[in-house]
Amino acid sequence: MALMTGEQYIESIRKMNMQIYMFGEKIENAVDNPILRPSLNSVRATYDLAQMPEYEDLMTATSSITGEIINRFTNIHQSTDDLIKKVKMQRLMGQKTASCFQRCVGMDAFNAVYSTAYEIDKAHGTKYFENFVEYMKYVQENDLTVDGAMTDPKGDRSLSPSKQSDPDLYLRVVERREDGVVVRGAKAHQTGITNSHEVLVMPTIAMSPEDKDYAIAFSVPVDTEGIIIIVGRQSCDTRKLEGSDIDVGNSEFGGMEALVVFDDVFVPNERIFLNGETEFAGVLVERFAGYHRQSYGGCKVGVGDVLIGAAALMADYNGVQKASHIKDKLIEMIHLNETLYSCGIACSAEGHKTESGNYLIDLLLANVCKQNITRFPYEIARLAEDIAGGLMVTAPSEKDLRDPKIGPYIEKYLVGIEGVSVENRLRVLRLIENLTLGTAAVGYRTESMHGAGSPQAQRIMISRQGNLNAKKELAKSIAKVNE
Repeated sequence: MALMTGEQYIESIRKMNMQIYMFGEKIENAVDNPILRPSLNSVRATYDLAQMPEYEDLMTATSSITGEIINRFTNIHQSTDDLIKKVKMQRLMGQKTASCFQRCVGMDAFNAVYSTAYEIDKAHGTKYFENFVEYMKYVQENDLTVDGAMTDPKGDRSLSPSKQSDPDLYLRVVERREDGVVVRGAKAHQTGITNSHEVLVMPTIAMSPEDKDYAIAFSVPVDTEGIIIIVGRQSCDTRKLEGSDIDVGNSEFGGMEALVVFDDVFVPNERIFLNGETEFAGVLVERFAGYHRQSYGGCKVGVGDVLIGAAALMADYNGVQKASHIKDKLIEMIHLNETLYSCGIACSAEGHKTESGNYLIDLLLANVCKQNITRFPYEIARLAEDIAGGLMVTAPSEKDLRDPKIGPYIEKYLVGIEGVSVENRLRVLRLIENLTLGTAAVGYRTESMHGAGSPQAQRIMISRQGNLNAKKELAKSIAKVNE
């Protein structure tokens, strides 16, 4: 079963026994929970589109491990063409869901761990690469969704993992057995964890030898004993309980985040891909961050396409589409969005082959891509809110619109241009609200700031990789400076 259908995916998640908590209660049926279901639907879309012939080139790839056709979200990149198609696939998914579709982190983790495990084995004679290739074979053959888990709670950021007052503030090995290890700690901001079959854990920072117990990478099923999922709140999340597809803004799709606790979880040896080799923790972090910063040049651009379209629709519905300042704002939104896409494509096209055989993006350009992502979506959202007008945040509910007494007043006073219903006007306004302020803001605006690392994290990498000394030499040559 190299390619699951969307329905098969849903049923595979239904069979799992995850420990999920939300609003102080244990969730027994996450698949049909109205708050969590839209995020599940977003992942389902990655399976549904892979079944469609018109999207086959972007949504599928040929496995370098099995030779079979696989979902591209489980692919180990074999060329710059693979890297470019990844970004194009992510833009397509953003356009189709207008939300976070949650498989990118796992895909980026696959490729970071693949090359890093190869190099650890070369340096230390370990068998992590063999373990990981077997694991990827399992993931690809079963078309699994894997949650990539990197971010630790961190506690006091000025202290290393081993110097924290509570040693569990970074996930660590607490017991070493002949057949594996026991780990304890937590991973924060885990996108799509309730919709994943497996969780692939990585360290979150570069480490020193004294942090050996924290230099651990592994994967286990999400319903492994000891894993506890605490779902995070999102703005407007309880609107999904009200049964109004208008008020939600995007009734079918969405995203979710969670704090994931590892309470003495056992990891067998064959599922370990890094275990104490601290000098490679930073390598793994840097590569994963690079891949994931590349991803934002696709997914956020696709969602941006939807937001730009919604803003243009509101201009039409308000009768201001011909106003010069409206045209200029829409042009600026398109310009910013395509600049982000250009960065994603550029860092992919400039990628190179690693020792292990898979392809790594250009890390400098990937960090430039994400640095722009921390800025441009905010301006795109601001312009969308500007064009939409204040009604975006003051509109009555769908229940008011349907009410026999109140509804006629809403129909009378909230009308726009002739020929466009008030309901359709409200639907587009709620979509803009959803993307800029509501539940999807986690997958667009706010996540653009902190996802794949904070803005300062990218600036540090840009400083490291910008090669200022080489640029100085260029200037000396042109100026004929002799030293």
